[in-house]
Amino acid sequence: MKVTDHISQANGKTLFSFEILPPLKGQDIKSIFDNIDPLMEHKPPFIDVTYHREEYTFKELDNGLLKKQVVKKRPGTVGICAAIQNKYQVDAIPHILCGGFTKEDTENFLIDLDFLGIDNVVALRGDAVKSEIYFKPEKEGHRYASELVSQIQDLNEGKYLDEELQNSSKTNFCIGVAGYPEKHMEAPSLDSDIYFLKKKIKAGASYIVTQMFFDNKKFFAFVDKCRKEGITVPIIPGLKPIATRKQLNLIPHRFKVDLPDDLIMEVVGCKDNKAVRQVGIEWCINQSKELVEAGVPILHYYSMGRSSNIEAIAKEVF
Repeated sequence: MKVTDHISQANGKTLFSFEILPPLKGQDIKSIFDNIDPLMEHKPPFIDVTYHREEYTFKELDNGLLKKQVVKKRPGTVGICAAIQNKYQVDAIPHILCGGFTKEDTENFLIDLDFLGIDNVVALRGDAVKSEIYFKPEKEGHRYASELVSQIQDLNEGKYLDEELQNSSKTNFCIGVAGYPEKHMEAPSLDSDIYFLKKKIKAGASYIVTQMFFDNKKFFAFVDKCRKEGITVPIIPGLKPIATRKQLNLIPHRFKVDLPDDLIMEVVGCKDNKAVRQVGIEWCINQSKELVEAGVPILHYYSMGRSSNIEAIAKEVF
Protein backbone atom coordinates (compact mmCIF):
# COMPACT_ATOMS: atom_id res chain seq x y z
CA MET A 1 0.00 0.00 0.00
CA LYS A 2 1.18 3.53 -0.70
CA VAL A 3 2.29 5.77 2.16
CA THR A 4 -0.32 8.32 1.14
CA ASP A 5 -3.03 5.63 1.38
CA HIS A 6 -1.85 4.64 4.86
CA ILE A 7 -2.17 8.27 5.90
CA SER A 8 -5.63 8.75 4.42
CA GLN A 9 -6.93 5.51 5.97
CA ALA A 10 -5.65 6.52 9.42
CA ASN A 11 -8.34 9.25 9.55
CA GLY A 12 -6.13 11.73 11.37
CA LYS A 13 -4.47 9.29 13.76
CA THR A 14 -0.68 9.65 13.96
CA LEU A 15 1.05 6.49 12.76
CA PHE A 16 4.41 5.02 13.85
CA SER A 17 7.23 4.11 11.48
CA PHE A 18 10.98 3.70 11.60
CA GLU A 19 14.08 3.31 9.48
CA ILE A 20 16.72 0.58 9.63
CA LEU A 21 20.23 0.12 8.27
CA PRO A 22 21.30 -3.00 6.38
CA PRO A 23 23.79 -5.00 8.47
CA LEU A 24 27.47 -4.75 7.74
CA LYS A 25 28.76 -7.14 5.09
CA GLY A 26 29.37 -10.57 6.58
CA GLN A 27 26.50 -10.35 9.08
CA ASP A 28 23.17 -12.11 8.63
CA ILE A 29 19.68 -10.69 8.71
CA LYS A 30 18.97 -11.91 12.25
CA SER A 31 20.23 -8.61 13.69
CA ILE A 32 17.62 -6.81 11.58
CA PHE A 33 14.78 -9.03 12.77
CA ASP A 34 15.93 -8.77 16.40
CA ASN A 35 15.59 -4.99 16.20
CA ILE A 36 12.29 -5.02 14.31
CA ASP A 37 10.50 -7.62 16.47
CA PRO A 38 10.06 -5.45 19.61
CA LEU A 39 8.63 -2.59 17.54
CA MET A 40 5.94 -4.55 15.73
CA GLU A 41 3.44 -4.25 18.59
CA HIS A 42 3.08 -0.59 17.62
CA LYS A 43 1.84 -1.62 14.18
CA PRO A 44 4.09 0.30 11.81
CA PRO A 45 2.45 0.53 8.39
CA PHE A 46 5.88 0.59 6.77
CA ILE A 47 9.59 0.28 7.51
CA ASP A 48 12.27 2.22 5.62
CA VAL A 49 15.49 0.49 4.58
CA THR A 50 18.47 2.70 3.77
CA TYR A 51 20.75 2.19 0.79
CA HIS A 52 24.51 2.55 1.18
CA ARG A 53 26.56 3.25 -1.90
CA GLU A 54 30.05 1.97 -2.52
CA GLU A 55 33.13 3.59 -1.05
CA TYR A 56 36.63 3.71 -2.45
CA THR A 57 39.83 2.53 -0.82
CA PHE A 58 43.35 2.45 -2.19
CA LYS A 59 45.58 -0.58 -1.67
CA GLU A 60 49.33 -0.21 -2.06
CA LEU A 61 50.81 -2.75 -4.46
CA ASP A 62 54.27 -4.34 -4.20
CA ASN A 63 55.60 -1.90 -6.81
CA GLY A 64 54.49 1.07 -4.72
CA LEU A 65 51.56 2.01 -6.93
CA LEU A 66 48.07 2.38 -5.53
CA LYS A 67 45.15 0.27 -6.72
CA LYS A 68 41.63 1.68 -6.37
CA GLN A 69 39.17 -0.77 -4.84
CA VAL A 70 35.42 -0.45 -4.53
CA VAL A 71 33.98 -1.47 -1.17
CA LYS A 72 30.31 -1.74 -0.28
CA LYS A 73 29.96 -2.04 3.49
CA ARG A 74 26.19 -2.46 3.81
CA PRO A 75 24.69 -4.36 0.86
CA GLY A 76 21.28 -5.98 0.78
CA THR A 77 18.63 -3.24 0.68
CA VAL A 78 16.41 -5.00 -1.87
CA GLY A 79 16.74 -8.42 -0.22
CA ILE A 80 15.97 -6.96 3.22
CA CYS A 81 12.86 -5.25 1.85
CA ALA A 82 11.65 -8.54 0.40
CA ALA A 83 12.35 -10.33 3.69
CA ILE A 84 10.50 -7.69 5.74
CA GLN A 85 7.43 -7.84 3.54
CA ASN A 86 7.43 -11.63 3.66
CA LYS A 87 7.99 -11.95 7.42
CA TYR A 88 5.96 -9.05 8.82
CA GLN A 89 3.39 -8.36 6.11
CA VAL A 90 4.08 -4.63 6.22
CA ASP A 91 5.33 -2.34 3.47
CA ALA A 92 9.09 -2.01 3.14
CA ILE A 93 10.38 1.20 1.60
CA PRO A 94 13.84 1.14 0.03
CA HIS A 95 15.90 4.27 -0.37
CA ILE A 96 17.28 4.83 -3.85
CA LEU A 97 20.16 7.20 -4.57
CA CYS A 98 21.56 9.24 -7.39
CA GLY A 99 25.09 8.52 -6.20
CA GLY A 100 26.55 5.30 -7.54
CA PHE A 101 23.74 4.73 -10.05
CA THR A 102 23.56 5.32 -13.79
CA LYS A 103 20.08 5.90 -15.23
CA GLU A 104 20.14 2.33 -16.51
CA ASP A 105 21.07 1.05 -13.04
CA THR A 106 18.19 3.04 -11.60
CA GLU A 107 15.70 1.64 -14.09
CA ASN A 108 16.77 -1.94 -13.43
CA PHE A 109 16.65 -1.36 -9.66
CA LEU A 110 13.09 -0.03 -9.95
CA ILE A 111 12.03 -2.95 -12.14
CA ASP A 112 13.26 -5.39 -9.47
CA LEU A 113 11.33 -3.48 -6.79
CA ASP A 114 8.21 -3.53 -8.94
CA PHE A 115 8.52 -7.30 -9.41
CA LEU A 116 8.66 -7.66 -5.62
CA GLY A 117 5.41 -5.75 -5.19
CA ILE A 118 7.07 -2.80 -3.46
CA ASP A 119 4.80 0.24 -3.69
CA ASN A 120 6.99 3.01 -2.25
CA VAL A 121 10.49 4.39 -2.66
CA VAL A 122 12.39 7.28 -1.10
CA ALA A 123 14.41 9.16 -3.73
CA LEU A 124 17.59 10.83 -2.47
CA ARG A 125 20.62 12.40 -4.05
CA GLY A 126 22.93 10.85 -1.46
CA ASP A 127 26.13 12.20 0.00
CA ALA A 128 29.58 12.45 -1.49
CA VAL A 129 31.82 9.46 -0.85
CA LYS A 130 34.62 9.98 1.67
CA SER A 131 37.22 10.40 -1.07
CA GLU A 132 35.31 13.37 -2.59
CA ILE A 133 34.74 16.85 -1.22
CA TYR A 134 31.55 17.38 -3.19
CA PHE A 135 28.94 15.00 -4.54
CA LYS A 136 29.87 13.64 -7.95
CA PRO A 137 27.23 11.82 -10.03
CA GLU A 138 27.94 8.86 -12.24
CA LYS A 139 28.76 9.74 -15.85
CA GLU A 140 25.30 8.58 -16.98
CA GLY A 141 23.57 9.25 -13.68
CA HIS A 142 21.51 11.94 -12.00
CA ARG A 143 22.97 15.03 -10.36
CA TYR A 144 19.86 15.99 -8.40
CA ALA A 145 17.10 14.15 -6.54
CA SER A 146 14.50 15.96 -8.66
CA GLU A 147 15.94 14.25 -11.75
CA LEU A 148 15.72 10.88 -10.01
CA VAL A 149 12.10 11.58 -9.07
CA SER A 150 11.39 12.41 -12.72
CA GLN A 151 12.79 9.08 -13.88
CA ILE A 152 10.68 7.17 -11.35
CA GLN A 153 7.60 9.13 -12.43
CA ASP A 154 8.40 8.35 -16.07
CA LEU A 155 8.29 4.62 -15.22
CA ASN A 156 4.95 5.21 -13.50
CA GLU A 157 3.77 6.49 -16.87
CA GLY A 158 5.31 3.56 -18.77
CA LYS A 159 8.22 5.59 -20.17
CA TYR A 160 11.44 3.55 -20.19
CA LEU A 161 14.91 4.60 -21.28
CA ASP A 162 14.54 2.44 -24.39
CA GLU A 163 11.84 4.36 -26.22
CA GLU A 164 11.39 1.52 -28.70
CA LEU A 165 9.96 -0.88 -26.10
CA GLN A 166 6.53 -2.11 -27.11
CA ASN A 167 3.60 -2.58 -24.71
CA SER A 168 5.68 -1.50 -21.72
CA SER A 169 4.07 -1.82 -18.28
CA LYS A 170 3.58 1.09 -15.96
CA THR A 171 4.94 0.97 -12.43
CA ASN A 172 2.97 2.55 -9.57
CA PHE A 173 5.49 3.85 -7.06
CA CYS A 174 4.59 6.35 -4.36
CA ILE A 175 7.67 8.58 -4.15
CA GLY A 176 8.99 10.08 -0.94
CA VAL A 177 11.69 12.74 -0.76
CA ALA A 178 13.77 14.37 1.98
CA GLY A 179 13.08 17.75 3.57
CA TYR A 180 15.39 19.73 5.84
CA PRO A 181 13.83 21.91 8.56
CA GLU A 182 17.27 23.47 9.14
CA LYS A 183 18.12 23.38 5.39
CA HIS A 184 20.38 20.97 3.55
CA MET A 185 24.04 21.38 4.48
CA GLU A 186 24.91 22.49 0.93
CA ALA A 187 21.98 24.87 0.46
CA PRO A 188 22.84 28.60 0.69
CA SER A 189 19.53 29.33 2.46
CA LEU A 190 16.32 27.69 3.61
CA ASP A 191 14.38 29.58 0.93
CA SER A 192 16.57 28.14 -1.82
CA ASP A 193 16.28 24.68 -0.26
CA ILE A 194 12.48 24.87 -0.34
CA TYR A 195 12.65 26.09 -3.95
CA PHE A 196 14.39 22.84 -4.89
CA LEU A 197 12.03 20.84 -2.67
CA LYS A 198 9.16 22.22 -4.74
CA LYS A 199 10.91 20.94 -7.87
CA LYS A 200 10.92 17.42 -6.40
CA ILE A 201 7.21 17.65 -5.64
CA LYS A 202 6.44 18.99 -9.10
CA ALA A 203 8.46 16.12 -10.61
CA GLY A 204 6.18 13.57 -8.93
CA ALA A 205 7.00 13.16 -5.23
CA SER A 206 3.97 12.45 -3.02
CA TYR A 207 5.32 12.98 0.50
CA ILE A 208 8.24 14.42 2.43
CA VAL A 209 10.22 12.89 5.31
CA THR A 210 12.37 15.33 7.23
CA GLN A 211 15.93 15.16 8.45
CA MET A 212 16.17 14.68 12.21
CA PHE A 213 15.61 17.74 14.38
CA PHE A 214 15.56 18.32 18.13
CA ASP A 215 13.52 21.53 18.32
CA ASN A 216 9.89 21.19 17.25
CA LYS A 217 9.64 24.93 16.60
CA LYS A 218 11.99 24.44 13.64
CA PHE A 219 9.76 21.71 12.23
CA PHE A 220 6.59 23.78 12.61
CA ALA A 221 8.27 26.78 10.97
CA PHE A 222 9.45 24.55 8.12
CA VAL A 223 5.94 23.19 7.55
CA ASP A 224 4.46 26.70 7.58
CA LYS A 225 7.05 27.86 5.05
CA CYS A 226 6.34 24.87 2.80
CA ARG A 227 2.60 25.49 2.91
CA LYS A 228 3.04 29.17 2.06
CA GLU A 229 5.11 28.08 -0.94
CA GLY A 230 2.28 25.85 -2.16
CA ILE A 231 3.66 22.48 -1.02
CA THR A 232 0.59 20.51 0.05
CA VAL A 233 1.88 16.91 0.30
CA PRO A 234 2.15 15.20 3.72
CA ILE A 235 5.26 16.19 5.69
CA ILE A 236 6.47 13.46 8.04
CA PRO A 237 8.81 14.46 10.89
CA GLY A 238 11.94 12.35 11.37
CA LEU A 239 13.18 11.92 14.94
CA LYS A 240 16.25 10.40 16.56
CA PRO A 241 16.87 10.14 20.30
CA ILE A 242 20.36 11.15 21.32
CA ALA A 243 22.13 8.19 22.96
CA THR A 244 25.74 9.06 23.75
CA ARG A 245 27.69 12.12 24.89
CA LYS A 246 29.79 11.85 21.73
CA GLN A 247 26.71 12.68 19.66
CA LEU A 248 26.72 16.23 21.04
CA ASN A 249 29.52 16.90 18.55
CA LEU A 250 28.86 14.18 15.99
CA ILE A 251 25.25 15.07 15.12
CA PRO A 252 25.80 18.81 14.46
CA HIS A 253 28.95 18.02 12.46
CA ARG A 254 27.61 15.16 10.37
CA PHE A 255 23.97 16.17 9.89
CA LYS A 256 24.27 19.97 10.24
CA VAL A 257 21.43 20.25 12.76
CA ASP A 258 21.39 22.26 15.96
CA LEU A 259 20.89 20.86 19.44
CA PRO A 260 18.87 22.98 21.89
CA ASP A 261 20.86 24.41 24.79
CA ASP A 262 18.58 22.72 27.33
CA LEU A 263 19.27 19.31 25.78
CA ILE A 264 23.00 19.99 25.61
CA MET A 265 23.21 20.96 29.27
CA GLU A 266 21.20 17.90 30.34
CA VAL A 267 23.58 15.64 28.45
CA VAL A 268 26.66 17.45 29.77
CA GLY A 269 25.38 16.86 33.29
CA CYS A 270 25.07 13.09 32.81
CA LYS A 271 27.60 10.87 34.56
CA ASP A 272 27.64 8.21 31.85
CA ASN A 273 26.07 7.18 28.55
CA LYS A 274 23.35 5.22 30.32
CA ALA A 275 22.12 8.50 31.77
CA VAL A 276 22.55 10.21 28.38
CA ARG A 277 20.40 7.55 26.76
CA GLN A 278 17.60 8.19 29.25
CA VAL A 279 17.79 11.94 28.66
CA GLY A 280 17.53 11.28 24.91
CA ILE A 281 14.50 9.03 25.37
CA GLU A 282 12.67 11.55 27.56
CA TRP A 283 13.47 14.44 25.22
CA CYS A 284 12.19 12.47 22.21
CA ILE A 285 9.02 11.42 24.08
CA ASN A 286 8.23 15.08 24.75
CA GLN A 287 8.96 15.96 21.13
CA SER A 288 6.75 13.11 19.94
CA LYS A 289 3.79 13.98 22.15
CA GLU A 290 3.83 17.60 21.00
CA LEU A 291 3.97 16.53 17.36
CA VAL A 292 1.08 14.09 17.85
CA GLU A 293 -0.92 16.89 19.47
CA ALA A 294 -0.19 19.02 16.41
CA GLY A 295 -1.66 16.30 14.18
CA VAL A 296 1.36 15.09 12.21
CA PRO A 297 0.43 12.13 9.99
CA ILE A 298 3.32 9.85 10.99
CA LEU A 299 6.21 9.91 13.44
CA HIS A 300 9.24 8.42 11.73
CA TYR A 301 12.17 7.31 13.90
CA TYR A 302 15.78 6.83 12.85
CA SER A 303 16.79 3.68 14.71
CA MET A 304 20.39 3.57 13.35
CA GLY A 305 20.41 -0.21 13.79
CA ARG A 306 19.21 -0.25 17.42
CA SER A 307 15.63 -0.31 18.58
CA SER A 308 15.57 -0.42 22.38
CA ASN A 309 15.35 3.34 22.82
CA ILE A 310 12.76 3.62 20.02
CA GLU A 311 10.76 0.91 21.79
CA ALA A 312 10.86 2.88 25.06
CA ILE A 313 9.62 6.01 23.24
CA ALA A 314 6.88 4.21 21.35
CA LYS A 315 5.49 2.65 24.52
CA GLU A 316 4.90 6.15 25.92
CA VAL A 317 3.53 7.72 22.75
CA PHE A 318 1.53 5.08 20.85
